[in-house]
Amino acid sequence: MSAPQAGPSPLTRALTPVGRLFGLGVDIVRQTFRPPFQLREYVEQTWFVTKVSALPTALFTIPFGATIALLLAELTRQFGAQSQTGAGSVLAIVQQAAPIVTALLISGAGGSAVCADLGARTIREEIAAMEVLGISPIQRLVVPRVLAMATTALVLNGLATVVGVGGGYFFNVIIQGGTPGAYIASFSAIAQVSDIVVSEVKAALFGFTAGIVAAYRGLNPPPGAKGVGDAVNQSVVISFVLVFLINLVLTALYLELVPPKGI
Repeated sequence: MSAPQAGPSPLTRALTPVGRLFGLGVDIVRQTFRPPFQLREYVEQTWFVTKVSALPTALFTIPFGATIALLLAELTRQFGAQSQTGAGSVLAIVQQAAPIVTALLISGAGGSAVCADLGARTIREEIAAMEVLGISPIQRLVVPRVLAMATTALVLNGLATVVGVGGGYFFNVIIQGGTPGAYIASFSAIAQVSDIVVSEVKAALFGFTAGIVAAYRGLNPPPGAKGVGDAVNQSVVISFVLVFLINLVLTALYLELVPPKGI
């Protein structure tokens, strides 16, 4: 009798989904530039993701920005640097809070909907039927949804920035009695255009990543009746982890490559 073959190692089992996820991302980029582009599907998905994510993003950013402003105001008061509260709070909102809030809401609201839609199609074998007919499900269904999430993230990042800065200004100036002129002047003294650029780059990359994860889990749901629901939960958790990891890398690169204003 021949000895039973050993199965794949735990490391191989752990890295296989990572490789497939990366391969799907490469395939999405390649299919994006292959005609015909599904413009109507892209517009419909962009509107849908915006509709389900815009209001939660704005509502979530208000307390987020207010918390940052309140904490920084208390911290700067202890060091006698109350005039720098505006600079710290606004830069924190622009560079960190706004893109992260946008990514979390895009992943939780838009990504879960995309994953559920693709997962239902997979369970009903619509994806397999499209492949039999010679239609690429990546080009037809996935590319418009991933690009829609990236585009929506760009737009909502601007919304989150405005709402967050407004909330921080209100709580610092109105609630805590700060000086409006000092709040604005301190931000103008150290802010630069690259702060807005890196914020938008983060938002677009976060939305693109969340779209890839949602598409991957939707196209590969666990078997069984509750497979789609499990896939949706997994896509949200994985997106959150990747967003924070990517944010760490981008922030470190930005602080290393872009010198602070005035230096």
